[in-house]
Amino acid sequence: MEGMTEVRVLVVDDQDAYRRAMAAVVSETAGFVVVGAVSTGEDSLDAVRELAPDLVLMDVNLPGIDGIEATARLASDAPGEAPVVVLLSTYDEDEFDRTGCDAAAYVSKAAFSPERLQEVWQDATTVH
Repeated sequence: MEGMTEVRVLVVDDQDAYRRAMAAVVSETAGFVVVGAVSTGEDSLDAVRELAPDLVLMDVNLPGIDGIEATARLASDAPGEAPVVVLLSTYDEDEFDRTGCDAAAYVSKAAFSPERLQEVWQDATTVH
């Protein structure tokens, strides 16, 4: 990714340890930079408007509006301009319904790594 603009990432998770872990993975991934971290779905909506990230790493289970609802709102707030959203959770993907929320991918928190981050970003941006 040399010579290319860094991918701006917002981390959304209600647990501080996971926010720090996801931010560390992003920081270890060439071409990616953390521009913010918030703990609720509501805060993610404000942070996206303020920080204009390219990618949002969104926990599924959040207090207030959950990550699936927050992702759907991001897509409807700025159709065509919304950031790529990757859902993360400790649960298996078949334990929740992400239909219609416009998330680009789901990644288990246990499987989240620099390689997986690059892979989902490439897949999401190739499709769009």
